Amino acid sequence: MTQIAVFGAGSYGTSLAIQLARNGCDTLLWGRDAAQLKQLAAERVNQRYLPGCDFPARLRVAESLEQAAAVSFWLLAVPSHALGPLVDTLKPLATGPRRVACASKGFEPETGRLAHEVVADGLGRVPFAIVSGPTFAKEVGRGLPSAITIASRTPGFAAETADALHGPGMRAYTSDDVIGVEVGGGVKNVIAIAVGAADGMGLGANTRALLITRGMREIMRLGEAMGGQAETLMGLSGMGDLVLTCTDDQSRNRRLGKAIGQGRDVDAAQQEIGQVVEGVRNAVEVNLLATRYKVEMPISQQVYRVLHEGVAVRQAFYELSSRPPGAESR
Repeated sequence: MTQIAVFGAGSYGTSLAIQLARNGCDTLLWGRDAAQLKQLAAERVNQRYLPGCDFPARLRVAESLEQAAAVSFWLLAVPSHALGPLVDTLKPLATGPRRVACASKGFEPETGRLAHEVVADGLGRVPFAIVSGPTFAKEVGRGLPSAITIASRTPGFAAETADALHGPGMRAYTSDDVIGVEVGGGVKNVIAIAVGAADGMGLGANTRALLITRGMREIMRLGEAMGGQAETLMGLSGMGDLVLTCTDDQSRNRRLGKAIGQGRDVDAAQQEIGQVVEGVRNAVEVNLLATRYKVEMPISQQVYRVLHEGVAVRQAFYELSSRPPGAESR
């Protein structure tokens, strides 16, 4: 029987912990808020982030960080900006062999590093897998049909992680393209803000299709420049996650974009959503990486300018629509 510790008791970490336990894994769930953990243990449900999704019998709430860290299989499920600090916290507790899976989507703030680089820098060359794909936490928690991709360069570890997650309501696919899976899961958040803004402004279905399609081209340009594979980026963790995030209001990134398109202030919109909106931070790193790898990403660049340079949304769309014609394959 597989024993797994999930670090991160937000909506996504909780949903993955539920899926693992539902699938027969002995699962420990840890979060940094001690009061929240006591409430989770008492109520057997995450009322704040995942109401209505009761904990299976095999899901227990960790009594301490040390208890969770003693498990040899870790699943890190925190926002991308919190991954580095979490790894630093866990480093002194990694006293024996560890296998580490990560469900963070995005890039390290300021550096633009990918999750596998952050983990390797903090924990060494441990077996590592990235978990990503078109999965809203609430639907995973409810056991609705979903699919996910697990990528690892360690022989057999992608399959081991897939076996732990694959079960009722969840189909798991494996890959060895860690970079492709990581890039797809990070950039899609930025594109979703653009799509949400267009819908908030009432620009129509044609504009939505345009932004999703050309946004996918931007993801592929950056992913391939960084060493990812086009086939991966056209799969669940690229195209699949992009379509999901751009088209359903369960997406916090899409909702923030809609609010901006309707004239709301960025900070006010984030406060109203009440959870981390990854695309706001990731827009900075995507802009950084586009410059570093000399990749043209006009949609992502305009999102960055709106969020962080105060450019008006209408001005950003005007500049996008005023670009000269070019080959679709570019």
